[in-house]
Amino acid sequence: MSSYQAELNKASKTVQKQIADTGEKIDEVQHEFAKTLDVMHRAAMSRATAEIELGLKLSQKLSTVRSPSDALAAYQEWFTEEMKARTEDARQFMTNCQMFIPEGTRLFSNGRMSK
Repeated sequence: MSSYQAELNKASKTVQKQIADTGEKIDEVQHEFAKTLDVMHRAAMSRATAEIELGLKLSQKLSTVRSPSDALAAYQEWFTEEMKARTEDARQFMTNCQMFIPEGTRLFSNGRMSK
């Protein structure tokens, strides 16, 4: 019976160590996710500010137009800048998503991958 008890204690300690290790890895991954979310938040706020400035610039130009062709030129310029911004937004979104993949993989692989 003592041999059985010794094996049971050994198995229990092994499981406790694995749980502790997993908890530490989860904490690391949560920290990395939080950092990535902070970067994404800052980028989104920056883009929102740029969007407001671009709209303000368009409204200022439209307030000074003298002809329909001037208005069309102002809209074309705004639209070109808007498309550049949306292209950059999509690129940044993909970059941010790719930042999550290694940490998620590390978490779900039980920490077997090196950082």
